[in-house]
Amino acid sequence: GSGMGTLLISKIREEYPDRIMCTYSVCPSPKVSDTVVEPYNATLSVHQLVENADEVMCLDNEALYDICFRTLKLTTPTYGDLNHLVCAAMSGITTCLRFPGQLNSDLRKIAVNLIPFPRLHFFMIGFAPLTSRGSQQYRALTVPELTQQQFDAKNMMCAADPRHGRYLTAACMFRGRMSTKEVDEQMLNVQNKNSSYFVEWIP
Repeated sequence: GSGMGTLLISKIREEYPDRIMCTYSVCPSPKVSDTVVEPYNATLSVHQLVENADEVMCLDNEALYDICFRTLKLTTPTYGDLNHLVCAAMSGITTCLRFPGQLNSDLRKIAVNLIPFPRLHFFMIGFAPLTSRGSQQYRALTVPELTQQQFDAKNMMCAADPRHGRYLTAACMFRGRMSTKEVDEQMLNVQNKNSSYFVEWIP
């Protein structure tokens, strides 16, 4: 709330202007609010994020709590549970830095493919499969199931329903053993089935 985060961003930008700056920012949400001054903090920090960050991943506590309650069926989620979800998302997005990939192989390429206009660099994260902390049981999901979950409003880490807006751009990152052909087919399927949700002027 003191502006320390945005000050750091601007100082880092001054010091390393050629580096990609990617932030994971907790935005205020309508239902879950910890502090009275949350809206002021957000309003004042957005300017710095627009000017000095290259990629801003928007997260909010309301969406994370909803995931814990509805999807993970946790009765009293702690900040540890919320942080687990954020960690999983961060790990997924930065996978390209740790493992070899064919597309979006670094943060710069992600930025080039996802940002239509320089100031429009705020992203929503859809994550699948969602698992709770320390869960031992899991079920192997198919590529169609993972794709469907990624675009589901219940899996978004931001309290906004994508069906009430339009996708300017989208990127899906998969980890694990799966064929590129199957992934490509699913991406084409998503674009064809939901063509009304993607803007026409960005191919």
